[in-house]
Amino acid sequence: MKILMFLLIFFILGALIIISNNNLALYKDKNIYEFKNLYFAWIDNVLKNTQIITGKIIKLDWLQK
Repeated sequence: MKILMFLLIFFILGALIIISNNNLALYKDKNIYEFKNLYFAWIDNVLKNTQIITGKIIKLDWLQK
């Protein structure tokens, strides 16, 4: 439950940062479309970076020889 709450807060804060950094007024259709594109591009980058970090962590030698 804590992980779900953390993820929810993380994605909501990400959306708010995108809105404020790009000065988007979401009552305009053009801005909603731009927000959607920016938000899903951001989520895509987050997932790609998570995948890269996870792959590097798995390849580390965790046991001493």
